[in-house]
Amino acid sequence: MRTDTPPIVRLEDYRPPDFLIDRVELDIRLHPHATRVTATLAMRPNPAGRPDVPLVLEGDELTFVSAALDGRALALGEFLASPHSFTLPNPPQHPFTLAIETQIDPSANTKLMGLYRSNGVYCTQCEAEGFRRITYFLDRPDVLSVYTTRIEGDAESEPVLLGNGNLVEAGPIGRGKRHFATWHDPFPKPSYLFAVVGGPLGKIRQSFITMSGREVELAIYVEPGKESRAAYALEALERAMRWDEKVFGREYDLGVFNVVAVSDFNMGAMENKGLNIFNDKYVLASPETATDADYAHIEAIIAHEYFHNWTGNRVTCRDWFQLCLKEGLTVFRDQEFSSDMRSRPVHRIAEVRNLRARQFAEDAGPLAHPVRPRQYREINNFYTATVYEKGAEIVRMLKTLIGEEAFRRGMDLYFERWDGKAATVEDFLQAFADVTGRDLSHFARWYEQAGTPQVTVAGHYDAEDRTYRLDFAQATPPTPGESEKLPLVIPIALGLVAQDGTPMQPDCNRLSGDGVFVLDKAADSITFHNVPSRPVPSVFRGFSAPVKVALDLAEAELLTLLRHDTDPFNRWQAAQTVAMRFLTREARDGARDHSGPEQLAAALLDFLDREALADPAFAALVLALPSEAEIAQELATDVDPDAVHGARVFARQIMGRRLRSRLDALYHELRAEGPYSPDAASAGRRSLRHAALDLVVAAEPEDGMARVAEAFHAADNMTDLIGTLAIAATLPASADRERLFEEFRRRYEGEPLVLDKWLALQAMIPERETLDRVRALMKDPAFAMSNPNRLRALVGSFAMGNPTQFHRVDGEGYEFLAEVVLATDPANPQVAARLLTAFGTWRTVESGRRARAEAALRRIAAAPSLSPDVSDIVQRSLA
Repeated sequence: MRTDTPPIVRLEDYRPPDFLIDRVELDIRLHPHATRVTATLAMRPNPAGRPDVPLVLEGDELTFVSAALDGRALALGEFLASPHSFTLPNPPQHPFTLAIETQIDPSANTKLMGLYRSNGVYCTQCEAEGFRRITYFLDRPDVLSVYTTRIEGDAESEPVLLGNGNLVEAGPIGRGKRHFATWHDPFPKPSYLFAVVGGPLGKIRQSFITMSGREVELAIYVEPGKESRAAYALEALERAMRWDEKVFGREYDLGVFNVVAVSDFNMGAMENKGLNIFNDKYVLASPETATDADYAHIEAIIAHEYFHNWTGNRVTCRDWFQLCLKEGLTVFRDQEFSSDMRSRPVHRIAEVRNLRARQFAEDAGPLAHPVRPRQYREINNFYTATVYEKGAEIVRMLKTLIGEEAFRRGMDLYFERWDGKAATVEDFLQAFADVTGRDLSHFARWYEQAGTPQVTVAGHYDAEDRTYRLDFAQATPPTPGESEKLPLVIPIALGLVAQDGTPMQPDCNRLSGDGVFVLDKAADSITFHNVPSRPVPSVFRGFSAPVKVALDLAEAELLTLLRHDTDPFNRWQAAQTVAMRFLTREARDGARDHSGPEQLAAALLDFLDREALADPAFAALVLALPSEAEIAQELATDVDPDAVHGARVFARQIMGRRLRSRLDALYHELRAEGPYSPDAASAGRRSLRHAALDLVVAAEPEDGMARVAEAFHAADNMTDLIGTLAIAATLPASADRERLFEEFRRRYEGEPLVLDKWLALQAMIPERETLDRVRALMKDPAFAMSNPNRLRALVGSFAMGNPTQFHRVDGEGYEFLAEVVLATDPANPQVAARLLTAFGTWRTVESGRRARAEAALRRIAAAPSLSPDVSDIVQRSLA
């Protein structure tokens, strides 16, 4: 492993490559320990590059075998080759062909980057810089090449051989012990989109007819015997392809679209051109093994990777600083798809909860960075919520500002201009500027400035003039390396609601036709005329901008919004704000005041009576209190996780007692009839049923275990099983609780993805004995340190989903994570670095815990031979 500190890469230092690679011909002869790769590169000097400079190709842990220039073998003195680079000191100044042969060991590749072998299957992961682990290359996204790949493997152990593009030729070699397949991708692509797969795989397939009438074969490859579990993913793929044609006018371009599911994968999935490779947890599903949330994630991630065919593949990013250009844009597209497939309000609330939990926390901590970073040491550490989720919010704001029709025209122009090329954020915004005639340079500041803005709103009613004025002020707190912040362009979708709940339609000439006011300076005001009475303002409807809002409404006014606002998001937000006020008060002061939870419970009782069955999924979200992480984020400083946990337990108990009769009735009314279906309506009914049981049990936790056990044994699908087991995990320790976990373990022996849920739930039990439990589970046969899914399920869930125990006052939670990070780093630096980000909120906890967290971080920082991935995260965390 390389242990030297990588240099800082800066956006301002970008320069075009000195050489271009027009065509790549790869000959890959698979072998568990000695795979041979011959890369034949058709190259030429780049007219935009520097003349008369050496050719330097990147490598990473490669074994050099031989090289030839224009068919002539190169002598030792004509080149320099090391495991990390290949240099041609005097390359031709005209088009030339360079052939290089390397040898790699896929079975020893525990980093799961480049070509590796997992459970008998060869597969690749090349984003961001993994292709250099296969062959020497100009491994950067602005070098686009046409690839032809010949793959050779053992006919018995690797019967399936897949590559990018379309299959050109396949057949046996010699007596048939080995065979080959040649794949050709006619569309130029960067090296990070390269992929090959070889191994024993089962397959399901179907045909898809594009909007122009072409037939495309869709296929999903999985572990043999699990083909039926890929059916939902295949259905989701077809829906995504049809949706992209309808909404964005984007048609698929190859004759095949292949998806391969593997069990060892660092990421969720990878959009390699025509050959997507997935973590199997985002492909495999059946009612017996997958929850409603699993089905929704499969639908979203299948769509996300498919949508990359245009936003990422056909139009790629010029450099890794533009990562948000493909990821943020594609997240926006998959969110829109999921909203159309399911309930748009429910999905929007889920998006915002995820954004606040992950990205707002990131913005508030030592790892904060702009959506488009200005510099990095290790690009793998910038696959973050800021790039993905906040990047998507920027695209959504752009659509809000210019309108749906102009947004579609801008997207069409962007695709037309940049198809087959590498683009920048400026190129993306320019397309919209050109179709609208608007100057978007001020809006572009969202890409350049880190931090979550806070918008303060104050309302002033003049009864005599019948006017109502809203004053807005924005400010963004300092972030690492950015002490001064400039005003942003913030679209504020808003409306007014009368105190009796009647919608108001006052006059205001500063709102767009969609009811949007644009705050583009530090402070501004708008005035409404002909307002008959003091209204309740409903601001940032639909969460129209990724900001924190300070609006001092009385509880009664917030409950008016909950009952009467026409915007579902702000109805939910009103309930959350009421809850957050008493939760933070109790967590900070230690008070146990019944009035706050009682008042909210009374309003929720009215809400449930009126509309629980109309939209059960929405009702379940309204019932849910803010999470412990959200409460801690609201407190911001000197957080005591135990006090936060206690405040939330107390509130749930009071609300459960107040609502118990109605929730009991709902629980029985929502009993499923007929077989399981993962559709949104059925999933919504199950989510409300679980929310009802959760609060009923919270009312009297000492007596709840029997009720939970009854529900567990009555469950006929994984959603209900996991839902009841998750409730059991919140109850006091008991032999009955342990029996449920043991029964689940026995029932799902041999189902790793299901046992991941079992591991995760135990890791999140909020009691002191959990750390010992986690250590013991690391010795269970269901756990493997080498598998990223197992590590994330057990250790990741403990560190990121169990605040009271990760932030133990004795610091043992921090020390445990430090041990795991240091043990994981030599084998898989990417996974180790991702686990390390659990320390992202360490500066917000109270001083005793803060000191212990810092000590654990310094212990990691002082360890010898840290990978660049872990070194980068720990240095930034301590800066």
